[in-house]
Amino acid sequence: MSLSKRQIHEQSFTSRARHRATGPRMYGFINTCLKSLVIEKFGEETWEKLRTQAEVQDTFMTYQVYDDDITVKLVTEACKMLNVSAEVVLKLFGEYFFNFCKLSGYDRMLRTLGGNLMEFIENLDALHSFLSLSYQEMNAPSFRAERREDGEMLLHYYSDRRGLYHIVPGIIEAVAKDFFNSEVNMTILNQSEEEERTGQKEHVVFLVTQKKNVQKRKEKERGGKGMDKLRDKEETEEALGKMKEKYSALSHCPVKRTHWEIVRSIVMIGHGNLSNSFIPSYPDTLWIEAQAFCNAFPFHIVFDRALKVKQAGVNIQKFVPGLQTFDIQLDEYFSIVHPEVTFTIESIRKFINSQFVLKTRREMMPESWKNQPMLKLRGQMMWMESKGCMMYLCSPKLRSLQELEDRKMHIADIAQHDTTRDLILLNQQRLAEIELSNQLERKKEELRILSKNLEVEKKKTETLLYAMLPRHVANKLKEGKKVEAGEFEVCTILFSDVVTFTNICAACEPIQIVNMLNSMYSKFDRLTNVHDVYKVETIGDAYMVVGGVPIPAETHAECVANFSLGMRIAAREVTNPVTGDSIQIRVGIHTGPVLAGVVGEKMPRYCLFGDTVNTASRMESHGVPNKIHLSPTAYSALKNKDFEISERGEIEVKGKGKMTTYFLVQNLKATEDDIMGRAAGDPSQLHQENEETQDDSHDAVNPSRKSSKVDLLGDEKEQEVELSNVDVFGSDAVNTKFCILL
Repeated sequence: MSLSKRQIHEQSFTSRARHRATGPRMYGFINTCLKSLVIEKFGEETWEKLRTQAEVQDTFMTYQVYDDDITVKLVTEACKMLNVSAEVVLKLFGEYFFNFCKLSGYDRMLRTLGGNLMEFIENLDALHSFLSLSYQEMNAPSFRAERREDGEMLLHYYSDRRGLYHIVPGIIEAVAKDFFNSEVNMTILNQSEEEERTGQKEHVVFLVTQKKNVQKRKEKERGGKGMDKLRDKEETEEALGKMKEKYSALSHCPVKRTHWEIVRSIVMIGHGNLSNSFIPSYPDTLWIEAQAFCNAFPFHIVFDRALKVKQAGVNIQKFVPGLQTFDIQLDEYFSIVHPEVTFTIESIRKFINSQFVLKTRREMMPESWKNQPMLKLRGQMMWMESKGCMMYLCSPKLRSLQELEDRKMHIADIAQHDTTRDLILLNQQRLAEIELSNQLERKKEELRILSKNLEVEKKKTETLLYAMLPRHVANKLKEGKKVEAGEFEVCTILFSDVVTFTNICAACEPIQIVNMLNSMYSKFDRLTNVHDVYKVETIGDAYMVVGGVPIPAETHAECVANFSLGMRIAAREVTNPVTGDSIQIRVGIHTGPVLAGVVGEKMPRYCLFGDTVNTASRMESHGVPNKIHLSPTAYSALKNKDFEISERGEIEVKGKGKMTTYFLVQNLKATEDDIMGRAAGDPSQLHQENEETQDDSHDAVNPSRKSSKVDLLGDEKEQEVELSNVDVFGSDAVNTKFCILL
């Protein structure tokens, strides 16, 4: 199967990147820029997806160094996500990187690099050298520009990061457009491994063709060619008139004057249409003594084509003692750090416009100096053709006062005219600012992580709160507002309990009771969501729900009735730990008015008050195992509503006298799957419920013990509770309470 050109390029980019297993590293500034590009162009979700696929972190510290592999992974995954080549992504990144640097505070620094594009490129290495004072581990590429006779420019790009050269056109085109109001077309002429450079670095040659902004030129042309011609003609005639006036005013001097002197007396340099040119003048002999020169430039070296030292400044002799002996080999004492070229005159002359950094070789230093950091020099190479020698004018490359002390140097060792003095002092402050910025970034990242974790915990807390209180009530309490009690004219309340629960507790271990109740209540809790009823309370084996509260609903009775039918079905799936059979429950339902409100401050609960609560509790306590007991008002709310209801007859209800009650049998129009809220015949739902039951068997412990008389939120305190103790919540609460049965 053949690969497309884009796929081949993408594979090539990835394979080249893999060769750099121990390659250079980038500062977090680069990856932050790439993140900003993705978010700005494609959104937060795209960045999240991209970084997940690339398996990298979300944030990067500006002054922290990261492996190049992170950048390569991000670019590779971006190519796959956007279905474009690496060339397109890298060029887009280059353009955005230029604008990102401007917005990051480097705008003025970039604008002052040069008056035209070539000067800008020639001074990029100098800028990188300056930035390396702050970004000590920065491994920047090198640029070399040469102008051709046809006016075009060749841009040589050197880097030990293979495969990233497509960033360069994006940067250069953005610079030309923004700073020099021109358009640039860049074509790759050659791509190779530069053998003369250390470590086989990548060398790419671009052909740069520059032209003025076409759009602005057209606008100028449309502005009126006729007016421009007329204006030029008038200006020319005016200039000639002034020249004639000056010529006629000249005195007739008998001294013979050359034609150039006459013209120069008429035309003032810098005025009119003649351009102002500068030609320097040089003395016939050099008016400086050799000793004075070596003192004035204490850090300089002159060496010939064979790299033999012919001259050296006084202080460089002091810190590199071997240089006091002339005709020694310079490359024996120094290695070239930047640009990474071989130590030959030919290689140096190729990069003559670059700033050179030399480093002393440790093995050539005195034994007593070998424990201190090696001296680095930074400066300019100047070729003297008549002498056949190269002069290196340099200064110590120092970032801080600490580095000055480590090399046992002093400010006095640097010439007074050398700005390195000021640079060390200014950079000392800059390094302090960088350290402060690092601390702020670390704190910011810590706060971001804490905020993220806090948000997760907040959601957990809200979920638990909403499980304990109605949502609108919980929101009011969070806002610090008081929740007034509300009166509901009609609602339907349900109570249930487990038959023979006292005997089960006596015959089993407490943990078995806990597991049984948790299994049952987890199933009941799921049904509350299916039938839209509100779970009010669980006390021991008693379970209480209400329909039509806290949000009024016309179908409150039907919802509670369907919920009760689901409870009866769910109970069949819970095992009695004593007999091994299914448990049996009693259910009682009553319809009537209630008063509802929040009770307590330390652990607020949404409670129901009124005789309706007591009557519903009586329906449960006077009920029959596996039956749903209805009061007369509940029967009235459900009759003619597609439910099968049978009459129980008149019974004596404690505290209420004689009442005619009923049993709810089934819903005539709903299947068992409908009641349970699962797809017809889907066994996976039952399996899921069983898994949820097992997961919910790890809950909190409430060791409190209650008396056998418990107030079920009514006016009387006569409801018998067969368990001697404790509240158990099912899976609807995030933190289900477990009980210890004593």
